[in-house]
Amino acid sequence: MTSMTAARTSSPADRPQLGLRERKKIKTREAIRAATYALVEEQGYEATTIEQIADRAEVSPSTVFRYFPTKEDIVLTDEYDPVLVEELRSRPAGEPWPDSLRHVMREAIRTGVEGDMEVARLRTRLMVEVPAVRSRMMESMSVTGRMLCTAIGERTGRDPDSLEVRIYAMSLIGGLMETSLYWAERGHQDDFTSLVDRTLSVLQHGLPRENP
Repeated sequence: MTSMTAARTSSPADRPQLGLRERKKIKTREAIRAATYALVEEQGYEATTIEQIADRAEVSPSTVFRYFPTKEDIVLTDEYDPVLVEELRSRPAGEPWPDSLRHVMREAIRTGVEGDMEVARLRTRLMVEVPAVRSRMMESMSVTGRMLCTAIGERTGRDPDSLEVRIYAMSLIGGLMETSLYWAERGHQDDFTSLVDRTLSVLQHGLPRENP
């Protein structure tokens, strides 16, 4: 979600072990991402080419495109949106939905953003500075939104394709994207967890009467 959250609130023992083929895929994706981040830091986003990324990651350009259709996808894509949805599903059945969401988001930030702060800062800075990255981020929001609609429907008993659920899910994703942009525009000086808490409070209670 917003390509910078990584929820891992259950223990590794609770998850099935990946096969060799899947581990190789993950290793390749990580190598491509690491090469991209390094090159962007060295010479800027626009100057970084797929050929340079492939050479740095020691793969072919066709391999890069097989994993990431566009250069923007390398910056934005991660494997954690489905994990985040699963974590929402695993919360206690009687727990109020806002509490479940707040808990999972805090864990996601702790393991995702705080776990690799430099990458989180780079990603969000590129969202602000590079129109193509921001545009691709907005395109990908619909996919995440559909997954979130399904999770919300399961937790609340509502039709996941209902207007209300769709509005709530996309409001959440849009709010988190704006939170990321706000964080980057202010030079990453704010505490990101506090910003997300404020975002969730607005979604839960509406616009506050006074500025926080």
